[in-house]
Amino acid sequence: MRIVFAGTPDFARTALESIISAGHEVPLVLTQPDRPSGRGMKLRPGPVKVAALEHGIRVEQPRSLRLDGRYPEDAEMTRQALLDVAPDLMVVAAYGLILPKWVLGLPRHGCFNIHASLLPRWRGAAPIQRAIEAGDTVTGVTIMQMDEGLDTGDMLLEHEIPIHDTHTAERLHDDLAQVGAQAIVEAIAALERGALQARPQPEAGVTYAAKLDKAESPLDFTRPAAELARRVRAFDPVPGASMHLPGLDQPVKIWAAQALPQAVEATPGTVLTVSPEGIDVATADGVLRLLALQKAGGRRQPVSAFVQGWKPA
Repeated sequence: MRIVFAGTPDFARTALESIISAGHEVPLVLTQPDRPSGRGMKLRPGPVKVAALEHGIRVEQPRSLRLDGRYPEDAEMTRQALLDVAPDLMVVAAYGLILPKWVLGLPRHGCFNIHASLLPRWRGAAPIQRAIEAGDTVTGVTIMQMDEGLDTGDMLLEHEIPIHDTHTAERLHDDLAQVGAQAIVEAIAALERGALQARPQPEAGVTYAAKLDKAESPLDFTRPAAELARRVRAFDPVPGASMHLPGLDQPVKIWAAQALPQAVEATPGTVLTVSPEGIDVATADGVLRLLALQKAGGRRQPVSAFVQGWKPA
């Protein structure tokens, strides 16, 4: 099949590589414009652009796809590029731009999306993080026929995987990227055989995965310890969970923590004990043991190293 691919980060790059390895023709890739990053804030391409150029694939980086929007010249240029390659299908994974109706209807088979949840649970921007934060025990990938709604299209294929207590958002992301890469190749093969069955999403069980916000980073110790431990895993690496520790002017990032189901009579947020095994902090229900931390401007450290340079006032 002639497939146009639209995506930007590593999650999408894994799928693009899988589609190419399966022998499909990818004449065009759409990806976000290069972004400044690093100390020098130099413009750097995203992982999908890097992979596309390595394979000699044409890359377009429109700022918008709306013909009547702020950048109509970008949208018109992209429309002409799509007409030139006449795709059978567009595959979309973590692209970052809204696809207007004219894009959805241009490929012969429309647009397939690789979504990192079991729809209709966790529609939206941050399904991996919200699944961990909520304490879900399973998640997965849904291949979806895109429509104009927010992740509301018909489901074409689903793969389920468990969420383990050791899963951070980064680790679960990597696992789901592999699952998504496998699932999209399976869906395309089924489409070629005429065996792909579309199913409407059920109305029950709809939840929305709100975009991550830096304001969510501070831990609220009036919440239960188990909930806070999940949030630490869900926010690794972005935006990172944080808290203030006595004797330090700036918040520290918390990268690993364990919930201890022991009763305490102390104000939530109180540091109870400090040892190389952990910094124990009182919560509304149980104790949160901090296991890996990072001072502002420093590196991640196991708690055994961190406590050597910090003592509560």
